[in-house]
Amino acid sequence: MPESESINEDEEDVLTSPVASGEAAADLEADLAALGKERDELRALAQRVQADFENYRKRMLREQTEAIARANEALVEQLLPVLDSAALAVTQLEDADERVRKGIELVFAELVAVLEKAGLERIDDTDVTFDPNIHEAVLQEGGPGGDPVVAELVRPGYRLKGKVLRPAMVKVAHQTTD
Repeated sequence: MPESESINEDEEDVLTSPVASGEAAADLEADLAALGKERDELRALAQRVQADFENYRKRMLREQTEAIARANEALVEQLLPVLDSAALAVTQLEDADERVRKGIELVFAELVAVLEKAGLERIDDTDVTFDPNIHEAVLQEGGPGGDPVVAELVRPGYRLKGKVLRPAMVKVAHQTTD
């Protein structure tokens, strides 16, 4: 028998022997277990990366929304003196031409409507209990005793989406409880 044939027969004996096939099966099972563990680790990593990205997306959306809200608030706050001037102009139009008066009233109404649509609310209540969070007392009448009540509005205040942009300037009267 040639030598090359004897080597092939020896290899066949090794591969087909019960000891060799058991070792090969154990190696395959170990490799399979290692691959399964690696797959689980990669899956967990992918899930963490996906969760991190979702958190990042939510955080960016929240920060963008907050930035837009701050920009809107700053713009509305800068428009408050314009709103005051327009309101003063409307009150001074008694002797003006009818068309001019109607035009200015229309522009003022549109300005107010746009600002209200953006969430602006006017603070102009009288005969209510003085609240230092929304009122600024600039005048006082009566003695220091009693509950402070808003007696007169000096300048309206404004709040934007629940946050006070400018407190109302008011005259405070003290009511005595009898």
